[in-house]
Amino acid sequence: MKSRAQLGLCAGLLAVALTGGAIALGGGTDVPEQSVSAVSPVALRSGDVKALEAHLREQPRDFSGWATLGLAYVEQARTSGDASRYPQAERALKRSLSLEAGNDQALAGQAALAAARHDFPDALAYAERALKANPFSERALASRVDALVELGRYDEAAEAADLADERRPGVPVFTRYAYVRELRGDVKTARRVLEQALSSAASPPDVAYVATQLGQLAWSQGDCEEALLHYARALAADDAYLPALEGRARAQAATGDRKAAVKGMEAVVARSPLPGPLVVLGELYEADGDRERADDQYALVDAWTALARANGVNADLDTALAAADHGDAKAALRAARAEWDRRRTVHTADALAWALHANGRDQEALPYARRATATGYRNATFLYHRGMIEFGAGEKGDAREHLSAALRLNPGFSPLGAREARGALKDLEAGE
Repeated sequence: MKSRAQLGLCAGLLAVALTGGAIALGGGTDVPEQSVSAVSPVALRSGDVKALEAHLREQPRDFSGWATLGLAYVEQARTSGDASRYPQAERALKRSLSLEAGNDQALAGQAALAAARHDFPDALAYAERALKANPFSERALASRVDALVELGRYDEAAEAADLADERRPGVPVFTRYAYVRELRGDVKTARRVLEQALSSAASPPDVAYVATQLGQLAWSQGDCEEALLHYARALAADDAYLPALEGRARAQAATGDRKAAVKGMEAVVARSPLPGPLVVLGELYEADGDRERADDQYALVDAWTALARANGVNADLDTALAAADHGDAKAALRAARAEWDRRRTVHTADALAWALHANGRDQEALPYARRATATGYRNATFLYHRGMIEFGAGEKGDAREHLSAALRLNPGFSPLGAREARGALKDLEAGE
């Protein structure tokens, strides 16, 4: 009973977070998501937003200020889960363009907004318009890479990253360049580029951002101790930086420090109730045998999804992944198919494969699982999904290979998935 009451309270807080604060643009009628990564890496704090709002009340014709405010709202929504900021961002950016038609700052802001809403064709179109206005726009160059990556156009993304590095080398471009290399399995180059970015980071927000990227890369390769060192550096620069707090909790869970992981992820979810941390926290509860609290977290994913969609965010990828593991398998498949029809990436291939598996359609899932792992991207979850699908399809040798590979790469990739992988391997061994 107590847990259900907490769920109601948390859902209420989530709704408040997503509907409150629409003050600067006459947006109080906007009622009512992620993770990915398409906007400026420098986290703009609420104080900066307030200062911008105050400045624009005094100087309402400052087109550059409106563009900056729009980007600030996008960043707030991305980091906090406050999707009500997206309509505010849209109005601020349109105001900027009404004052100075075709200005590259607002166009780049619209690219960032479209990417945050998971509308990647529009993100690409706005980025290219911004680059026509200013070929050296750092934000537009970075957003163009992001959009191409999220559309699955990896060769073009690599070329775009090279061009961005040529025109505007720096932290935003270095991190995109590294991710393009990581997607191709070139972890060594990705790490080297991120280390270069960290060495050039001058401000605490940049240090926090890049150190967190290094932590995520280390964690994805199973080096949790190195990951924790990077997260510690990120938090030394900004002790409230949510991606570092989330990453640290994941690494703590992988090293067996379950108590610290739960405490850390609870703190993250309290500030940013996004699907990723909600699912991880739910799985940590479930691994400890507390199914009721776990189900509460999974239910909040549905609440987030509804509110995000009300604010123009395409949430199908988040829905597909969460529902395939902890919800309605048929809804997961509908969402995964819709996302696959929009963009064909390794992530959407993996989501569609896993949703098909959740519906007992492993033979149909196999081609998508293979496609998800075809670029060389070293992702333990993808390997686990492929191995379980192969297991279900009767491909026992391949299942053993990929389940073992997932656990070798990152033994703590998921509180529940790693346990399932080990169980499946035991079943395979017993059946020999």
